Amino acid sequence: MKKPRIYTMSFASVYPLYIQKAEKKDRTKAEVDEIIFWLTGYDEAFLQQVLDQKTDFETFFAQAPAMNPNASLITGVICGYRVEEIEDKVMQQVRYLDKLIDELAKGKTMEKILRK
Repeated sequence: MKKPRIYTMSFASVYPLYIQKAEKKDRTKAEVDEIIFWLTGYDEAFLQQVLDQKTDFETFFAQAPAMNPNASLITGVICGYRVEEIEDKVMQQVRYLDKLIDELAKGKTMEKILRK
């Protein structure tokens, strides 16, 4: 079975789109980064390395230092799929990130987005 295209896309190609989506709604790059750090366990230096190396999404999530155990609390629909029902682990992680960025753009507080 062929892998979904998102797996081979570089994270660096999508990252600016996450920032752009957030900034259109008066949110910040720092908030996008905080979401990424919370979900994956990356820090600023490691994220910059991922961006510089144009790491693909599959590798981005495979090398994540520590996926947040509270990620399972992320629920809802993104791109027509319920994130909690996605069986493919990597695709679910991609959609978790999409969902969190959407919540940011919709004006939710960081406390709610980060499931605190």
